[in-house]
Amino acid sequence: MSARLTPGDEAPAFTLPDADGNEVSLADHKGRKVIVYFYPAALTPGCTKQACDFTDNLDLLAGAGYDVIGISPDKPEKLAKFREQESLKVTLLADPDKKVLDAYGAYGEKKNYGRTYMGVIRSTIVVDEQGRVEHALYNVRATGHVAKIIKDLGI
Repeated sequence: MSARLTPGDEAPAFTLPDADGNEVSLADHKGRKVIVYFYPAALTPGCTKQACDFTDNLDLLAGAGYDVIGISPDKPEKLAKFREQESLKVTLLADPDKKVLDAYGAYGEKKNYGRTYMGVIRSTIVVDEQGRVEHALYNVRATGHVAKIIKDLGI
């Protein structure tokens, strides 16, 4: 299990395929603030709610200088279906080998109904213009999370 990031840490660099198979890197967003959120699986109720909340608030976040990237272990084809089905506007990236999830501390031991297993920890990392971690939120709830981020960031 990898260590969690804390404010001031350098955000781990990454390049992953998006829903269309195009490579997207964190470096592509240098000079902008980036909200990178990690979610367990496309096309599930909680993850859909969270992705729709980010999409609904994208203009507000973009206006405040933030780009939004969602990362899950899903394959690009599933992300494309998720985007089409839910009319999502956020950038969705595929991390099937979980390297980026691991680097950000968003993959590890979880407990659910008394059983322990390895899985995606719903997390949100806010990266500043210089590529440093500004906020690191782990074990977040899908519902109401975007409103909390907007409040925390003072948008």
